[in-house]
Amino acid sequence: MRAKTIEHWRWPLGLMALSLVAMGFLGYQVGDAASATTLQGSGATFPAPLYQRWFAEYNKLHPDVEINYQPIGSGAGIKQFQQQLVDFGASDAAMTDEQMAAVKQGVVLIPMTAGGIVLSYNLPDLTAPLRLSREAYVNIFLGKITNWNDTAITRTNPGAKLPDEKITVVTRSDGSGTTFVFTSHLSAVSDAWKNGPGHGTSVNFPVGVAGKGNPGVTALVKQTPGAIGYVEYGYAKQTGMPMAVLENKAGKFVSATPATEKNALASVTLPANLRGWVTDPSGDDSYPIVTYTWMLFYRKYADPKVAQTLKAVVEYGLDQGQSFASDLGYIPLPESVIRKDKEALAQIS
Repeated sequence: MRAKTIEHWRWPLGLMALSLVAMGFLGYQVGDAASATTLQGSGATFPAPLYQRWFAEYNKLHPDVEINYQPIGSGAGIKQFQQQLVDFGASDAAMTDEQMAAVKQGVVLIPMTAGGIVLSYNLPDLTAPLRLSREAYVNIFLGKITNWNDTAITRTNPGAKLPDEKITVVTRSDGSGTTFVFTSHLSAVSDAWKNGPGHGTSVNFPVGVAGKGNPGVTALVKQTPGAIGYVEYGYAKQTGMPMAVLENKAGKFVSATPATEKNALASVTLPANLRGWVTDPSGDDSYPIVTYTWMLFYRKYADPKVAQTLKAVVEYGLDQGQSFASDLGYIPLPESVIRKDKEALAQIS
C-alpha cells in the first residue's frame, strides 16, 4: 500500500517539477531575453573599424546590450536613418538641413571621431613614398594627368623609378562620406574641380573605375598595377597600403599621421550645431585631407530604454572609447569637442 502511495505521488511531483521549470527557470530566461537590448545602426565605412571595436568592447562590459553596425556608406546610412530602419546612422558628411527636415522625430548629430583620407597607389618599383603636389593629384583625378612619368609627378619625386604607364584612377561606386570629404577638399583647392565635378557623396568623376566602400577601392588598387585611389587612413594603415605624401596649403609635403591630422583639426572650431569641415587646413605640419565623422540620432525615441542605452553607448565612445582611436588610425577627439558632444547628447530623449 505504501509503495502504491509513493508511486501514486511520483507522477504529480514530476509534473510539479516540470511546472516549476516552466514557470521558474524558463520564465527567468524569458525575462533575461526581454531585458536584453539590441541596437541597429548603419552608414559610413570610414569609422567602421573603430565603431565595431567600441561596440564589441561595450558588449563585454554589458552582455545584455548588442549593437549591430552595417558599414554600407554614408549615403545609404542617411537614407536608412530617414526611413527609420535603424536606431542610429553614421555619416562623414553629417546631414544637410533638408535631410534633417525629413525626420519627424528630429535629429541630433554628434561627431564621434576624426581621421584622414589618403591616396593609396600600386607602384611596385617605387622604393620611397610617392610625393604629389596639389596640381598633380587634382589633375590625376580630373583625367588631365594620365601617365606616371608626367613631369608634374616626376619633378616632386627626383630619382624615383616612375613607369611610363597609364594611371588607373579608382573611386567609390556607392554614396560615400569619404567621397564627400575628398571632393570637398578638391573643390577647395581647385576652381577647375569646383566648377566641374564639384563635391558630394556621389559625383561624376571624369575618369576611373569604381569600387564599393573602402574595401572595394583597396582591392582594386591592390590588384591593378598603376592604380591610385582614395581611402580612409585607418583602413590603409590596417591593410598595409602605401600612402602618398601630399602638398598642403602651406606648400609643405606632409605624410598622414595622427599628429599631422590632429594639427589639421586644430585649425577649425566646430560651430554650435557641430557640423564643420576641414576642407583645406592651414599650418606647415597639417595633413591636407581630414574630417570629423558623425553619428546620427533621433531627438526622440518611442522606446525610452533604447534612448537610454544609446546614450550610454555614446558616453562610452566619448570616454573610454577614445583610447582605441590612435591604434586604429583615428584621431582622438579634442576635449573641447567631447564637452560639446555631451551637451548635444542631452537633447536625446
